Amino acid sequence: MARLVRKPQIADEQISDLERVLRSDLDGIATPNAEPGDDYLLRMVKYIPGEVLAFTMLVNAILQQAIRSGGIHASMAGIPVNLVAVGTLVISCLVLTPLFCWYVRQDGDAWIVNAIVSTIAFPFWAYLMGAVAFANYQDGNLAAILVLTFTAVSGVVSPPARRMKLREELAAMPKEGPRLVGALAS
Repeated sequence: MARLVRKPQIADEQISDLERVLRSDLDGIATPNAEPGDDYLLRMVKYIPGEVLAFTMLVNAILQQAIRSGGIHASMAGIPVNLVAVGTLVISCLVLTPLFCWYVRQDGDAWIVNAIVSTIAFPFWAYLMGAVAFANYQDGNLAAILVLTFTAVSGVVSPPARRMKLREELAAMPKEGPRLVGALAS
């Protein structure tokens, strides 16, 4: 199982007319080279930016300790802890989440769609996990409702299917001599 959402794969539309007619009778049958991609539940789980959230929660624990020991006016290197918390949240959300999706991508992953949905999901999950940046607005019940709703809706976001390249399809076909279409055209 890939870490990111997989795109479904369908055959390329740039096939000859004869092949299109022959395949029209097989519309309901899965082709051996087609990949279905991830279903609703897998997409819903894979859109959660877990690794980046883990990093952010480690930093968040350090920031919470600084607030406990220094009070509400605590600072780190002369910068208020609340400002460091907001900066960490923004950088984790807007930089680390898409960067992580790009870094772990594999062939067939919809990493751009994954990066967009995970970036949008990040603040919801950070709010649920009690990020210091949201300390003045923390409400556990609201956080749970927001995360459940967003996660359920995010599973509906399905990446567009990728088309197999005609070259890949032709390379996968056995070389048995001239194709019928090529023989008829000459």
